[in-house]
Amino acid sequence: MFDKLRSAFSNAAKSLGEKELNEKDIENILFELEISLLESDVAMEVIDSIKSDLKEKLIGSKVDKNKIEKFVKDSLISSISTLFDSAGKIDLFERINEKKKQEQPFLILFVGINGTGKTTSLAKIAHMLKEAKYSVVIAAADTFRAGAIEQLREHANRLNLKIIAQNYNSDPAAVARDAVLYAKSHKIDCVLIDTAGRMQTSKNLMEQIEKITKVVNPDMKIFVGDSLAGNDTVNQAREFFKHVKFDGSILTKSDADARGGAALSIVKVTSTPIIYVGVGQEYPDLKPFNKELFLETVFGSLENVDITKDIESEPTPEPTSDDPFNGIGDADIATYSDLFDIPPPENDKDAINLGNKIRQWIKNDRPKLSESNDVKNKEIQKHDKEEKPEKKRGRLGFFKK
Repeated sequence: MFDKLRSAFSNAAKSLGEKELNEKDIENILFELEISLLESDVAMEVIDSIKSDLKEKLIGSKVDKNKIEKFVKDSLISSISTLFDSAGKIDLFERINEKKKQEQPFLILFVGINGTGKTTSLAKIAHMLKEAKYSVVIAAADTFRAGAIEQLREHANRLNLKIIAQNYNSDPAAVARDAVLYAKSHKIDCVLIDTAGRMQTSKNLMEQIEKITKVVNPDMKIFVGDSLAGNDTVNQAREFFKHVKFDGSILTKSDADARGGAALSIVKVTSTPIIYVGVGQEYPDLKPFNKELFLETVFGSLENVDITKDIESEPTPEPTSDDPFNGIGDADIATYSDLFDIPPPENDKDAINLGNKIRQWIKNDRPKLSESNDVKNKEIQKHDKEEKPEKKRGRLGFFKK
């Protein structure tokens, strides 16, 4: 899984580890990374974000030569972890239980084009809910594709579930509404609504889905995409999200995906999470998306990597006009100034620039100039603890009024 994506990131980390951290070399390697990510079906929005984050962390950084590769790898992991975290998570069972408290059925609308595994994914969700002891009814609201109703009825028969269907060319919204009414009258927990899947550029299809949404007001809308379709899947997600505003996605055939870019790209372009991934043909072959597993597949072991520390999600405190070092501890100011031999700033502009540099240094886990500085840093920390005046310059005497 994800061989190309893993290779792209690994090559970038290795290349940067073999060069000095000057802007020209960084730009060349980031360009190579961009090409590799494009070949891995990563959307440009994601590539730009990764490159920007990495460049910001690398340029001007003081990292030991033998630690650059790990520094780059950790930075990439942090950027991608942040990307997934920013999309949030969805606990399907928790949402269903909340609706059950209101004695109302939970409605899930499935959207996506034909051939992506949408109907099969619906059946897998139905199986999962049934195993969790929820009652389920299925709405065959794809009244356009020949064989769609029969396919869904076969799944319903195998799972021993009720299906609500009408004739082909019937109003899909009417089918969905009938299923909801049946669920309410029979105290059914969940309604799973299949929809037509013509190409995402079809205006009629989008209008139909929008009509279903208005008529039954689903509690959750799920986009189903094919991992192997690469950037086409990303474009589909972008288009469906524009019209439907789905809550999350299911990626099918993830077990056969050698590129791995679809998950990253869909999360970035829609700001919604990947909820489940399909890893086989059987009903149990639907697994919750796991960020840690994704990162381990791409980067290897996450040992000694803190992916819970969301670097980008911790906003940099904006300095006030009175204190450019707002939000920075005196110990950090003293340590940074001694470590990098920084003189006191001459004016407020210099102070603000220095404050921003210290914040970036803190974000990067306070890197040292070299291992030989360890003793010096320990001495600085020792003096800070003793609160000696000369080490407590900070905001008291760091710039002149």
